[in-house]
Amino acid sequence: HFLGLLALTVGFKDNTHEIFEELIAPISQSLKSGSDSLRRVALVECLAIVTFICGNGPEETEQSMLIMWQLVRPKLGPNVVGVKPSSPVITAVASAWAFLLTSMDGWTLNPKDWQECISYFSSLLDKEDRTVRIAAGEALALIFEMGCLEKFAAEAFESSAQDGNKSYAHVQGLKRKILDQVKDLAAEAGGKGSAKKDLNSQRNLFRDILDYLEGGDSPEVSMKIGGDSFQTSTWHQLVQLNFLKHFLGGGFVKHMQDNECLHEVFGFAPKKKQGADAQMSSGDKRMFRSPNSFLNKARTQYMNKQRMLSEVRAGIPFSPILHDDNSI
Repeated sequence: HFLGLLALTVGFKDNTHEIFEELIAPISQSLKSGSDSLRRVALVECLAIVTFICGNGPEETEQSMLIMWQLVRPKLGPNVVGVKPSSPVITAVASAWAFLLTSMDGWTLNPKDWQECISYFSSLLDKEDRTVRIAAGEALALIFEMGCLEKFAAEAFESSAQDGNKSYAHVQGLKRKILDQVKDLAAEAGGKGSAKKDLNSQRNLFRDILDYLEGGDSPEVSMKIGGDSFQTSTWHQLVQLNFLKHFLGGGFVKHMQDNECLHEVFGFAPKKKQGADAQMSSGDKRMFRSPNSFLNKARTQYMNKQRMLSEVRAGIPFSPILHDDNSI
């Protein structure tokens, strides 16, 4: 997590590619050798941030996405038994994979691989864990926004080969299945999972997805960053926002205010604060700026003491009643 924060703090600089080069191999090896869920989640999120900030081009991004993908969809040999990933790991991979997908322009994955991704995310919508369903829903919404399904359906339709026709029919059937799943999750009364907070988050998300699939309306999110208003209007931006909010936790607002890397990611330009007072909270101003503040009292005490010492040196008797009651 620290290394991910380091990449975000350094930002888009020429020499940051060294961070990616140093970390890609040990992260990949650690993900393969370890089975602890919390450790894997941290590694996946670090890999996503480091690749997004420090990676060079689509090839390195695809490399990291493949490393993530193999955690949940490993290609195993005949005598190898795979370790079933936990729900937190699946959620982390779906979110991180989608986050990296937002940085790709015209991704070169072939139709067969795309169909595997979409089919897998569709299967996650039936899982018991709501966080898994929410992460998969965001990934699917982003894929739809990029027009991937339509692109590959059109390519299959234009093909006269029998395999092309089968592929087209499969894509169309997959679209109908996902639409039905989204409708069910948008109206779910409960049962799959227990936390009411997650249930409300799920309903809101899948209502937004349904609005997008049926009417093309992207979700709009507005939030306050200090005294500035920040808005998103695409799934692309929302996926990035949700991932970075989760990764930064309580530090998100501070980073949005001061981190030039995030300003570039979101095209966000906060108003410059004028003077030191503008950076102070009301409590800080009371503590340091008011006449009765600790700072002013300490300053008065110090000045009285200096005046007393000067009078003593000059042979003038010191009279307490001529000085502030707070003097020492």
